[in-house]
Amino acid sequence: MEIRLNTTSLTELETDCLVIGVSEDTSVEGRAKELDTLIADCLDSGDFKPKSGSQITLRKPQGLKAKRVVLLGLGKADAFDALAQNDAFVGLGKTLKGLPVTEATLDLTSLTQGHAGTLERLGYGLQWASYEYTTTKPKPADSEAKELNILSLIGSESEKKHFETGLTIGEGANLTRELGNLPGNTCTPRYLADQAVHLAERFPKLSCEVFDEDAMAEIGMHCLLSVSHGSDEPARFIILKYQGAKDATAKPKVLVGKGVTFDTGGISLKPGAGMDEMKFDMCGAATVMGCMQSICDMNLEANVIGVIAAVENMPSGAATKPGDVVTTLAGKTVEILNTDAEGRLVLCDALTYVERFDPEAVVDIATLTGACLIALGKHNTGLLSTDDALADELFQLGKETGDPCWRLPIEAPYQKLLDSNFADMANIGGRDAGTITAACFLSRFTESYRWAHLDIAGTAWFSGGKAKGATGRPVPLLVNWLRA
Repeated sequence: MEIRLNTTSLTELETDCLVIGVSEDTSVEGRAKELDTLIADCLDSGDFKPKSGSQITLRKPQGLKAKRVVLLGLGKADAFDALAQNDAFVGLGKTLKGLPVTEATLDLTSLTQGHAGTLERLGYGLQWASYEYTTTKPKPADSEAKELNILSLIGSESEKKHFETGLTIGEGANLTRELGNLPGNTCTPRYLADQAVHLAERFPKLSCEVFDEDAMAEIGMHCLLSVSHGSDEPARFIILKYQGAKDATAKPKVLVGKGVTFDTGGISLKPGAGMDEMKFDMCGAATVMGCMQSICDMNLEANVIGVIAAVENMPSGAATKPGDVVTTLAGKTVEILNTDAEGRLVLCDALTYVERFDPEAVVDIATLTGACLIALGKHNTGLLSTDDALADELFQLGKETGDPCWRLPIEAPYQKLLDSNFADMANIGGRDAGTITAACFLSRFTESYRWAHLDIAGTAWFSGGKAKGATGRPVPLLVNWLRA
């Protein structure tokens, strides 16, 4: 999409669609009498109430040269926080997408008050709304359809830069959504590896290394490989390295993504209802890909490593069985009591591997436990960490970006639930505190560096109906963490 700056007055502006933000605190612009009169008439008539996210589209507005005006309600300023902004701007993006226009103009002053974070969320919301899954469901051809491809901004160069940053983060989230939405027979571990290689080919500061199963076995990733034993699809271990810091020796921040491209549960077979959504069990890996694309497009001055552990979990005669004991890359043994608790088996070897990068901090992202959905619903991502400062940083960034997370504890009494009679630990701790015991398991492989775990089982995708599909979370949270 082409982004332009425009300095024409609001009354003289010739555009297919002019977008104005209207708050409940002050409904007048003060920059165009004709526009103020138009807004006042809409409010007085009751046709428009500037509640957060509300909209009205006006055709051929009197006194203006714009063909249309869209008024976007912003609610009260003190309540128009990041969450409200995301909802309002995504709604605006859907409206613009549905209008027969090729160009639109955004009045940044009324929409964002020049606030950097709000500008980024405006760009993000419009980009997020532009996404449409067509890979296996192509759109019918329509020769008369118009597509929005030019956005004019009434604002400054600095405001334009923040807006474009939001677009870039949105593009990363949309890559995450696309990978998550792909069916499991397309998006396999090998497919993810190919996409990582292609991503690295696009950016000179990004490199990619892929381990096949023989290479993983040679270094001792037997716990990860135990998950892929039942599948005909071979596992892949993917490392994306971004060198953007001026100091080439600067410690990297590391993202580790769970990439179970389809999860049947293995021998501990899941119920059939809803199993189709287990194609989303690789959304942690997809998040890593989206984040890496965004920081490359932003030319971020930092060193970042993205690691993806990609497997398929299937039942077969070769599959790992409940009661089997496997050895991790760290040399610890694990009694596998439930093969459907496979994500932690994949991640523990990945988390052990990244120790060699001497990281500044590590965050893993995983659709790890259904228990997290029960505990926090679909609003907050689960956050667990052994480092208070890192946890606080992620929590605050979640609030600021409208991509929230909520911290759960990791404490010694929970660790005891993983005791095993036959191995150093079991891979599950029973029915109680499932999200916490999963993180406790992972924490045993992260003792040499600062680490946090994001359980996105409730936030990575929408279930059922027309909304069904990947959300792109927590790309906004993590890109802003990488920028911090």
